[in-house]
Amino acid sequence: MKNLRQLREKSELSQQKLIDELNLSLSQSQIQNYETGKYQPDIQTMIKMAEYFGTSVDHLIGRTNYGRKSDIASDNVLTKTEQDLMDRYRRLINKKRKALFAVLEALEG
Repeated sequence: MKNLRQLREKSELSQQKLIDELNLSLSQSQIQNYETGKYQPDIQTMIKMAEYFGTSVDHLIGRTNYGRKSDIASDNVLTKTEQDLMDRYRRLINKKRKALFAVLEALEG
C-alpha cells in the first residue's frame, strides 16, 4: 500500500485516528505494516480506505500515480478538507461561485 502513508499524512491523520475514522478493528501496528508493505489488508479494508481518501484502490496500492481525476492535471494530492471545498464549490450555481470569489479576493486583499 505504497500511498497509504502519504494520503494519511496529507490528511493530517495519525495511524490510530485513521483506524477510528474508518471504524476498523485493527491495531496501529497493522496500519504500520500496511504502510511499509509488510502485509496487505483484505479487499474490503482497501476499498474502505480508498473511499475515505477519495481515491482508487489502484492509487492506494501504488499501481497509478493519480488518486483523483484532478490529480491528472496537477500531481497534488488534496487533503480531505481541500477535496470537501472543491466538492462544495462544484455544487454552487455560477452566481454563487462569483460571490465566493469576491469574498476570497476581499480576504486576500
